[in-house]
Amino acid sequence: MTMTKPTVLELAIDLINRDSITPEDKGCQERITEILEEVGFQAEYLPFEDVQNLWIRKGTQHPVVVFAGHTDVVPTGPVDCWSSPPFEATVKDGLLYGRGAADMKSSVAAFTLACREFVEKHPDHKGSLALLITSDEEGPSINGTVKVCEVLKQRQEHIDYCIVGEPTSSKAFGDTIKNGRRGSLTGTLTIKGKQGHVAYPEKVRNPIHLSAQAIADLSAQVWDNGNDYFPPTTFQISNYHSGTGATNVVPGTATVIFNFRFSTASTPESLKKTVHSILDKYHLDYDLDWVLGGEPFLTETGNLTKAIQQAILDTTGITAELNTVGGTSDGRFIAKICPQVIEFGPINASIHQLNEHIAVDDLEPLKEIYKKTLSNLLL
Repeated sequence: MTMTKPTVLELAIDLINRDSITPEDKGCQERITEILEEVGFQAEYLPFEDVQNLWIRKGTQHPVVVFAGHTDVVPTGPVDCWSSPPFEATVKDGLLYGRGAADMKSSVAAFTLACREFVEKHPDHKGSLALLITSDEEGPSINGTVKVCEVLKQRQEHIDYCIVGEPTSSKAFGDTIKNGRRGSLTGTLTIKGKQGHVAYPEKVRNPIHLSAQAIADLSAQVWDNGNDYFPPTTFQISNYHSGTGATNVVPGTATVIFNFRFSTASTPESLKKTVHSILDKYHLDYDLDWVLGGEPFLTETGNLTKAIQQAILDTTGITAELNTVGGTSDGRFIAKICPQVIEFGPINASIHQLNEHIAVDDLEPLKEIYKKTLSNLLL
């Protein structure tokens, strides 16, 4: 028996009402499966530890178009500071309020229904459609999309185009497409000195003093000049810890935590090499631990960017710009197995904030943009 197909608003409300704080899914993926199995999609659940992942596909031919997203959300913050309960979706003054409304349950609802409606209207379309959904995007991102991509790679299941439903719009709905993201590289640097009494400087090695010039050089370093799509790589210190709490003691160590947001003009290896060369120039005794949060990815102008730009123009009258600003996303994992990855979704002004929301009037157009993009790629 065929179920009644919900509207985007109805499905978004259904998903928002599920308190799927990372890494919980709370049945969101099962609801998506119910809607798509009715039009021939075949679902495969790929759980890893406490993370739920869904790979649901229709068709076996190329090109393969994938919508990627997440059903997990960040914590609400103080619930009593919300204008309405964060997991009771509320429509007020034309806005849909609730945790995940913008990031990104509305996008998931929109592309789920776009896929269903596209298949219903064009049952003989070329290629294949698939959704990759995780409950680990807002968390450590260890057992989510990255693991599913590893499975797909092992099975030699290739993806041609991927649209990630991240909230990318800035001032107006439809104004921005992300065609890449910067990489993130974090270093934890421990400068070793010798603790002692401030009154006997000849008996101590102050790690704060010792590291000062090196830190100045790191801060002034030009790492690259960026390129046509990316701004220059940036270096920022986020934490500096030293001292014993006493005013008359020189500390024995100083710990500096810094981060690079880097473009495709640099590599993790090139950044590490330059950092070590600057530190070694000052003959510092140090330990340095690195964590690569994500490598940059870039999709240059091509079939996918043109398809979705045209869909946005036809739906909203806006010519969307391509840019790469912002933090990391699961696109960095998908780009390893897919040559063209972009992100597009609603306005991002309220994401992760109290009273997160999306304009109700943007929901159906979001679905239409996703659906028209499919038409531009698969018809």
